[in-house]
Amino acid sequence: MAKPKLPDALSRRHLLDGDLDANKALELAQAYLEEGREVEAIDFLAAADPASSDAARETLAGLRDKALEGGDVFLMRIVCGALDEEPSGEAWQALADAATRSGRLQDAETAHRLATVSD
Repeated sequence: MAKPKLPDALSRRHLLDGDLDANKALELAQAYLEEGREVEAIDFLAAADPASSDAARETLAGLRDKALEGGDVFLMRIVCGALDEEPSGEAWQALADAATRSGRLQDAETAHRLATVSD
């Protein structure tokens, strides 16, 4: 099967605002992931309805794990938004620790602050 051509920004917005088939959304999300474009992929994974799609939910969970391991607050927030979940204080603290180890001091500070207000 041929890899789908990634849409430009305007076409992407039209796709996401319209009635996008879940399978097409998953296909586009995978194409974005293959290009290392996680943020755009998350929009399509959310459009695939992770509440009813195991593939979308599992892919988002993998991205959540990547955010935790890399100490990436931005990625964690958008993935959790797509999953419609709120990270626990322990998750934010783990992310803060990973961010510190990675030298992402701004993310470490933000995650530490979020850890203190969560739960």
